[in-house]
Parts: sequence; C-alpha cells; structure tokens
Amino acid sequence: MSKKTKVAVIIASAVVAAGAITWIVLGASGKNDIVLETASVSRIKIENSVTATGTVEPVTLVDVGTQVSGIIAKLYADYNDVVKQGQLIAEMDKVTLEADLRLSQAELESSKSEYEYQSKNYERTKILYDKELVSDQEYDDALYLYQQAKSAYERCKADIVKVERNLGYATITSPIDGVVISRAVEEGQTVAAGFETPTLFTIANDLTQMQVVADVDEADIGNVKEGQRVQFTVDAYPDDVFDGLVEQVRLEATTESSVVTYEVVISAYNPELKLKPGLTANVTIFTIEKDNVMAIPSKALRFIPDKELLSDMDIAMENSGFAAGGIAFPEHHDPAAGIRAEDKMVQAGNSVSGDTAGMGGREVWIKSGDSVYPAYVVTGSSSGEMIEVVSGLAGDETVVTGLSVKNRKEKKSMERNPFMPGPPERK
Repeated sequence: MSKKTKVAVIIASAVVAAGAITWIVLGASGKNDIVLETASVSRIKIENSVTATGTVEPVTLVDVGTQVSGIIAKLYADYNDVVKQGQLIAEMDKVTLEADLRLSQAELESSKSEYEYQSKNYERTKILYDKELVSDQEYDDALYLYQQAKSAYERCKADIVKVERNLGYATITSPIDGVVISRAVEEGQTVAAGFETPTLFTIANDLTQMQVVADVDEADIGNVKEGQRVQFTVDAYPDDVFDGLVEQVRLEATTESSVVTYEVVISAYNPELKLKPGLTANVTIFTIEKDNVMAIPSKALRFIPDKELLSDMDIAMENSGFAAGGIAFPEHHDPAAGIRAEDKMVQAGNSVSGDTAGMGGREVWIKSGDSVYPAYVVTGSSSGEMIEVVSGLAGDETVVTGLSVKNRKEKKSMERNPFMPGPPERK
C-alpha cells in the first residue's frame, strides 16, 4: 500500500469516527438537551427617561439700570447683599440734573406769566371786537399771541415733568425683593445712557426657587410634557440628586453645528441654597412612569415555534382555544407556518374580544403543562428587556421566550438575529 493511500485511509477513518461520536452525543441526547425558555408574567415598574444638560438659573432675574447719563456718586449695595423692593442701592451725581430742573422751573414761571397776560389781553380784545370797536387785524393779532403763549406754557410744563423724572432716575432703588447677583459699576464711574440702558446691578428675586433651562434633542422632545418628574445633578455636589418638574416646553428651536435642540424649563426647589446661578445640570426627565404594570420579556414576542422540534421534545402545539383574551387559530391554519395578519382579525363565527381586535394583537406563546398555545396581547410601554401587556393575559401565565441547548459546560440560546451572520463552521 502506497504512502498516499495510507493517509487517505487514516483520514476517512477519522471522519467516520467523528461522525459516530457526534451522532451519539447529539443524536441520542439532543432530544433532552433542547429545552424551552419560559418566564412568568410579572408586575413591574416601567420607567423611560430622556437625558439632557442645562443651566441653573433664578426664576426671576432683573437687570437694574439707569436712563440718564452721569457719574456714579454712591453705591449702597454689593455682591450677595439682600435687598428689599424700593431700597436705595445707588445714587448718581445730581448737580447737572438739579440745575436743569431750576432752569425748567424758571422757564415755566416765565411762560406762565406770558400766558396769563396774553389770555387777559385776548379777552379784552374779544369784548371790543364783539362791539365792533377794534379792527379784525387787532383781534387776529391778540388771538395769535394768546395761542403762542398757551403753547409755550404747555411745553414748559411738559419739560419740567421730564426733568423731574430724570432727576428721580438718578436715585436708583431695587425694583424687587432679592439678592444682588452682580454689580457692574464702581463709584466715580461714568455711565452713558445713549442707545441702550447700562446695567448697574443684577438682582435675583428668590434663590430658594430656581429653574433649570435644559437643551433637549429634537429626537427626544416629542416625549417631554409639562408636569413630568425630573432629577438632576450638578458637579458642585456630585452625591446629591435634586428633584424638579417640567414647567414649560419652549417651541423655539436652536440649531448649533446642525444639532437641533429645544429649551425645557424645569422648576427646582432650593431650600438649602445649594443651587447657584450658572451651574451646569445633568438632567434626567422621566417621560414614562408606571407602577405595578403587567409585563413580559420583550423576546417572548419574537418567539416563533417549530412544530417538528417541539414534537421531538414531547411538547404539543394547541391549534385552538382562547388564552385569557387570546385569539384562537382558525382550523385551516398551521401554527408552525407563522401567523398571518388576517388570522388575527375576526374569523367566520369567531369574534375577537375587547381592545385586542381594535388595536391589533401581538402573538405570544403560553406554556401549560406539556403543551403550548398562542395568545394575542396588546402591548404598551417598554422598559429595557420588559414590555407592558395592556390586555390579552390574565397575569398568571407562563410565556415562552425561546429555545436553548444545554451541554456539560454551557447553555446556549437558540434565539438569533436573522440579519447577523452565523458562527463559523468548526473543522
């Protein structure tokens, strides 16, 4: 026998031996190694959330400025000072403004005297004119001078109101009760109130009531509603969790680097004054919170039974019968072939009960003893690997979630994504 022939005989013998061993291990014991994975219907709490970042801000923040130009003569408030509404916090130099007021007062007195004189002159001229003792020209001149004096007098009265108001603006008081967050001027500094009002102080109304303005991504904003519970943390107190509520979902979108976000205003109670204006908050908005809901594993909805495989496992497949609101198979339908959408609707002589028919049921398989049967459920919210069952189950069932293969060392699930490639073959 040649060397090549001997090698071929050895390889053939090895292949036959390996095949025999595989048949003995898997063929003889495969029936017992394949088992159904099941799970009981449970009651859980479902929570879904949206994360975002935001900035801590006071609910009411007022910028205090001045409407007149001049020099800051005196400051009566500083950073972190607590002030009351109407409290004096700054004064501007009033020398020029007081001089303007005296000038306006003098002009007002002069215009008043002129007005009174021209008024009496006009009245006398009118009496004489009515008696035809003066000409039309004299009457018209008296009327003109009277109207001119009256206009000047009214203008001076308006001017003095403006000057008095400007003088009042030189005394700066707090418009609200609150805390001084910032001070933008120093004593002796000149401020110019030209095209815009210069800011002197920024006052927060009540630091025990804060808000977080969070930027929520456009993909998540549809789930955010007013009144939802919020938890957030700040880097200043990493071990503390602060609570809040969604107060407002603003409609204006902000686009930055092609990322669209919406502002969500969150109220936050701050009794210990830990939250400071400007802190960055890491926000979690709970969009769904449901307690004690009936739920099953999500993979139970993906299980499709194999009739022959279940038969080898001595598990029977029921073709009919309702399961706690589930829908029976029609007699002509083979469960192993999959579920057709029309089989979930009303069958001849069979009506689908409750909301399951109206909303469209999703198939799950129930294990009872040595048999499985289908039921149709209406699902709701999902949280991780569990999904809510709105209707279709009584709550005491055991659902099939998949098949698994057991060996001496490990348990391998037979559930596999159909879009993923399979494992490489072993040689």
